[in-house]
Amino acid sequence: MSLFSRSKHDALDASQALPGHPDAVVLTDNHAVLGTPMQGPFPEGLEQIVFGMGCYWGAERKLWQVPGVYTTAVGYAGGFTPNPTYRETCTGRTGHTEAVLVVFDPTQVSTEDLLRVFWEGHDPTQKNRQGNDVGTQYRSGIYTTTPEQLATAQASRAMYQDALSAAHKGQIETEIAPLTTFYYEGDAVHQQYLHKNPAGYCGLGGTGVSCPIGVGISAD
Repeated sequence: MSLFSRSKHDALDASQALPGHPDAVVLTDNHAVLGTPMQGPFPEGLEQIVFGMGCYWGAERKLWQVPGVYTTAVGYAGGFTPNPTYRETCTGRTGHTEAVLVVFDPTQVSTEDLLRVFWEGHDPTQKNRQGNDVGTQYRSGIYTTTPEQLATAQASRAMYQDALSAAHKGQIETEIAPLTTFYYEGDAVHQQYLHKNPAGYCGLGGTGVSCPIGVGISAD
């Protein structure tokens, strides 16, 4: 079967994934908006979380605007192929979703506040797509780096589902899991793309339903 002939909605297992590349991407530029490094090591006390919200251009712009965010970067998570390229990810044969790494200061912005931006910033009821962007590489995902983040993300999903159901919306399709590896996109044009290209494409759209979290959410 051709690498390009499978359905964009088909699930993938590791045996079907592209082989990828042995060398990790090294980013030499700082964040084009925040002026901070996009790769670690990061200052002590900061936390990291990764979000998939469809096309990562628009998702990154939403997230770098949040006060307390130290840096963001686009790349890939949730799949199998090591160090994939943009073109490889677009085939659907890496298992990854387009994702945004968010490095944040928890004394200035909480995980709950970032989750609110995540839930309201896209439509998590769409499976393997956001708007006109179709394929498993556009699936909704939260990839956590601490047990506390994982519990909070799961609790927020339940709360937002209640709000969506009350508004007669669909079921959340978001994948929530501990982060294994975040692979940076190596082509600098994709990093902070909508800052560099203000008229560029952004296909993100929310459900119009507010997320009832951000103040004292319980992860129990």
